[in-house]
Amino acid sequence: MEKLKMHSPDLTEQNIDRIAELFPQVITETLDADDNPARAIDFDALRQELSDHIVEGPQERYQLDWPGKRAAAFAANAPIAKTLRPVREESVDFDTTRNLFIEGDNLDALKLLQESYLGKVKLIYIDPPYNTGHDFVYDDDFAESSADYLARSGQKSVTGDRLVANTEANGRFHSDWLSMMYPRLKLARNLLRDDGVICVSIDDNEVANLVKLCEEVFGADNHLATFIWKSKSGGANDSGEVAVDHEYVVCFSRTNSGSALGLDPGAVATTSYSNEDEHGRYALERLDKQNLQYSASLDYDLVGPDGSIYQLRHRDPSRPNAVWRWAKERVERDIDRLVFKGGHVYTKNYEKEGGKPRSLLVDERFGRTRTGNTEVRELLGGSYFDNPKPTKLLSAIATIAASDDAVVLDFFAGSGSLGQAVMDLNAKDGGSRRFILVQLPERTPDGSDARNAGFESIADVSRKRLGVVGSNIRSSLTGQQTDVGFRTLKVDSTNVADVLRSPADTAQDTLPAFEDSIKPGRTGEDLVFQVMLEWGLDLSLPIKAGVVAGCPIFDVDDGMLLACFNCAITTDLVKGLASRQPLRVVFRDSDFESDTARINAEQIFKELSPATELRSF
Repeated sequence: MEKLKMHSPDLTEQNIDRIAELFPQVITETLDADDNPARAIDFDALRQELSDHIVEGPQERYQLDWPGKRAAAFAANAPIAKTLRPVREESVDFDTTRNLFIEGDNLDALKLLQESYLGKVKLIYIDPPYNTGHDFVYDDDFAESSADYLARSGQKSVTGDRLVANTEANGRFHSDWLSMMYPRLKLARNLLRDDGVICVSIDDNEVANLVKLCEEVFGADNHLATFIWKSKSGGANDSGEVAVDHEYVVCFSRTNSGSALGLDPGAVATTSYSNEDEHGRYALERLDKQNLQYSASLDYDLVGPDGSIYQLRHRDPSRPNAVWRWAKERVERDIDRLVFKGGHVYTKNYEKEGGKPRSLLVDERFGRTRTGNTEVRELLGGSYFDNPKPTKLLSAIATIAASDDAVVLDFFAGSGSLGQAVMDLNAKDGGSRRFILVQLPERTPDGSDARNAGFESIADVSRKRLGVVGSNIRSSLTGQQTDVGFRTLKVDSTNVADVLRSPADTAQDTLPAFEDSIKPGRTGEDLVFQVMLEWGLDLSLPIKAGVVAGCPIFDVDDGMLLACFNCAITTDLVKGLASRQPLRVVFRDSDFESDTARINAEQIFKELSPATELRSF
């Protein structure tokens, strides 16, 4: 029976696996911190494989660099022994909602989400610290060694806020901000779908560095736009010689798929729809596209209605990297939308409501900073946040970048504006968008309006806002089911106890204390969520408690996963679970009476439910 790892995935090992598939000759061996053999990359050999000339040493190249960059990259890949613990009392509609509110360090949270939401997020929007000299940034302490980092991130409990003031007097003013953003963007990229988009709000202080950083992480070709948002209505009193009344929204796509952004319903169409058929007005667009990454699946011959053969000329210097925009399967499916004329193939692009998004977000429909302040004050009775983003802006971004059933992520959640925007959009159009918000439990300042109102942390204020918004939507809708809840999860140390002791440190009378590998105070539901993370299951799946053969069990999504803890594993229990033919089952090692009982359980599943995957911890 395979053992669960009970820690976040080791991204370094996964990256080595990918490189080994492409270049097995660059894989070598080294010794790890415990002097055990371990795989490693011969980087000189890898550089040679990727070069068309002899590589003799480090080469100068065009790149963004800063002190601490390598340590920041390492921090993105280093595994952590942490988990997400459910908190029902701070949730709304815990059993039925598909939305998540995660409280904790967003670097940890992004690592924990890597398997459950890999390639599933359509839109990431973040509003990180602007690095104005007055902001706080995450103190990730990348200067420490890898061994110290793993020790610190592995078994220690939460030690409080990890924010430090990043003043302009700091000699690493820009470097600290870049080191904070770099690993988070690298991890965020993994979560995006192929047509996914990330949008980052920023101001003049770091917009140039942010664009270069995103070009490195996402690719320069995937820079969709840097929108300019009119954040103030005028009369700004900023220090300096210019009154600044705008901010930026930097947008990158996961891949250069050409379908990352949709139309903006409020924009005026600029395309000329000069043709018309029974389906409506349409414009023609060449099916072959230049300057795209070549793919063999998009290079095939087309046969026209008259039998003519239409071939790509991707090797013609005048048409570099030309490929069809549609795969062959789509051409066969949507052949009625093709037009063959003049030796070329065109697609019919039918007129839709709206037009291409415009780079200037200046209309009142995008809101202003004061709009965001007003929203919070009207909802909660006080101005508890500094310049929260208006939901008008975030609704506009979500409309053009996320489908009506998309997963949307904000790992600098702040006031929870994105969560409200998603709820409002769903209530308006009947969509089923889902949000994942991540917010550090940053303490509200002593004497602040938020503290005086009883809010201990920013996360508390955010949850209160989401609860009020949900309640308002619920009371205003009749007969429409809109998800206005959220499932609260908190980043915490792993549920598994640290029982690694040397024989000399373990007395005979202490042995019973180490039989159970689970930390005191951890519930069965805590264990279920850690197992869901381990197996890469969606953390919003429904979870039901039940009883089989007198033992309590947890049933995730009607047999997606059955979990049994704190109960002696009998033959009747195993047969009862196997009869349900679940996809996965997990037990605790300590619940087996002996190795024989474990082998017997495996044999029963082989006979009654051979497709079930069994694991234990």
